[in-house]
Amino acid sequence: MIIPKANKLDALQLKEVEAIAGDFDCSILEIQGRNRCVYAILGDEGREVMFKRIAGLSFISKVDMIESPYKLMDRRSGLSDHRVRVGMTEVGKDQPFIIAGPCTIDPANPNLYLESAHALKEAGVHALRGGVWKPRTNPYSFQGDNDSLPIILQAREETGLPIDIEVMDSEQLKLALDAKVDVVQVGTRNAQNYCLLKEIGQLTAGSSTAVLLKRGRHMASPNEFIASAEYLVAEGNPNLMLCPRGTTPPLEGYRNHPDESITPLLKNRTWAPVVVDPSHSVGHADFVSACALASIAYGADGLCIESHTDPPKGIGDDPKQAIHPDKVRQLISACREVWKNRYLP
Repeated sequence: MIIPKANKLDALQLKEVEAIAGDFDCSILEIQGRNRCVYAILGDEGREVMFKRIAGLSFISKVDMIESPYKLMDRRSGLSDHRVRVGMTEVGKDQPFIIAGPCTIDPANPNLYLESAHALKEAGVHALRGGVWKPRTNPYSFQGDNDSLPIILQAREETGLPIDIEVMDSEQLKLALDAKVDVVQVGTRNAQNYCLLKEIGQLTAGSSTAVLLKRGRHMASPNEFIASAEYLVAEGNPNLMLCPRGTTPPLEGYRNHPDESITPLLKNRTWAPVVVDPSHSVGHADFVSACALASIAYGADGLCIESHTDPPKGIGDDPKQAIHPDKVRQLISACREVWKNRYLP
């Protein structure tokens, strides 16, 4: 990891660094952080002479060898001071960052989504979620619809709130990026789809687009989760949020096994903000608030909550796990109180 003295290497400086790295069969990846650019050495970093030659350049502040399976996500890396911003909000700066919205956008009833979006804005959320395309276990279940995309775009225009959309393949990613979505969500089933992660990283590199990476349902290790995030950052996009959302096997009575307790482990190992999804963790509206408050107490920087003005009329998971925007308003207030005494690494 190369950290320049200035915020960014100029073209001639970068060319000189690349030439040295090339002598050792390595290449350089420029990553645009919020405050400065950092430069990752790709290849066999075990070249002491290469490190010394680069560190000796007058315009280089330091060169660090990160002894970690994830060199960019490690909290000691040159991205340690990177801050993720969604819209006008810096995630986790002064208060919990709240994403909320229906599980699934019903293209046959657009007003249900639009009403929920406006109610959630009034409740105080920072961004809207909404399922345009849906990964479903049963192939006969509703899989989402391209016609839902204009509905969430209309909600963004009317409310002024950023939007979060899950994508599952290259075609959906292209549609989402063409629409300039603010947050690309990678769901639990694609948490280890490394080809998709690399493509998202490449196509969003250098942009303001953030990525919400959910934890895989079958992942056992926080390190494995962080390593998946490394794929995105290694392709050039450090605007990343880690999202625990429950794992398998489920805890009896809950949809999954709630995993908000891994938040301190993540925050001790990486600089990336943690935004917990309590809705999928517990899978029942009655338990969402408790899981959300526990997440903030564990040190989470935010929450991704399913919410609907009329959950029984929703589709997807809304009838069982979405909470009303009025409940979201109350929950935001309670979370801000817990925030004052949350865990900090």
